[in-house]
Amino acid sequence: MVLRAGDNKAVLSFPASLDMAGSLSFLSRNGDDYLDRWDGERWVRTLAAGSRNIPFSGRLMGTPEEPRLEVRAADARDLALVHEAASKSFIFPRRGFGTLLRRDPVLARLNRKFPGIRQVRQFDLFYGLLRTISAQQINLRWATTLRRRLAEAYGEKLRVGDDFVYSLRPEVVASVRVEELRALQFSTHKAKSILAVAEAIASRKLVQEELEKMEDTDAMQALTALRGIGTWSAEWILVRCLGRARVVAGDLGVKKAVAIAYLGKDMASEDEVRRAVAHWGVHATVAQAILLHAYAVRALETAKGHQTKDASHAKAQRTRMVKNGTLV
Repeated sequence: MVLRAGDNKAVLSFPASLDMAGSLSFLSRNGDDYLDRWDGERWVRTLAAGSRNIPFSGRLMGTPEEPRLEVRAADARDLALVHEAASKSFIFPRRGFGTLLRRDPVLARLNRKFPGIRQVRQFDLFYGLLRTISAQQINLRWATTLRRRLAEAYGEKLRVGDDFVYSLRPEVVASVRVEELRALQFSTHKAKSILAVAEAIASRKLVQEELEKMEDTDAMQALTALRGIGTWSAEWILVRCLGRARVVAGDLGVKKAVAIAYLGKDMASEDEVRRAVAHWGVHATVAQAILLHAYAVRALETAKGHQTKDASHAKAQRTRMVKNGTLV
């Protein structure tokens, strides 16, 4: 990228295929939390840089086969940082993904139907943790409303052109009292968890750069040591903030999606999920994003129908083999 003095815009090109609109759709599916915003045309978010949160926006250009994103920084001096962050905003398949698709007809079918769906990265660890805490065991639309209330009450409103976005600084939230979060209708448990996480990040007991250097096991241990962060929340942080290949087997959506697509039923246990998709391996993040997108847009019924037929055929074939003495 070549920047001229005064530039506050740049155009990024990504490898094909990348369906940015489809990949970002989860940000608006349950409302707008004012913290990571997508309206179908523009994407507005912030990038933490030392003591500042830098606002920037992205406008989609091109096609999934020639994907481009025009990024705009509020301040031209921040464009290089914005460009670098935006270029890492999507997690692409690793080498060997095609081999997985040949082995997994369910995923291959969904990948053909939704080419270019990718996991979106989150660069703000505090926002990532806030997102998981707010969504624990409640309706996702209500969780979005709670985050928006928190942003409006304690966040800083930043502008990029005609767009705005809020940033939440952990040191600001750490000074809030439980009763104040309860007034926003957070539960006591969630309020205490949010304050504990904010304090840990503000005091640098938890540092994203240090987490990124850790193996998965150590990162999970550091995250689950926080109040209110269990395995489910920690695994989402590994996926969304650290970009790790991880199946979030405790997630309700993942359990339902895997059950429908791979097991021909309505719900799976965590163990069943892990066994059913263990073959995803290093491609788990991309595969999981495709499956969850298909589930969110109600496109797994067809997959369920195919899977039920496949399962019935396999059962009948097994029965015949037992009768014939060819399977012991």
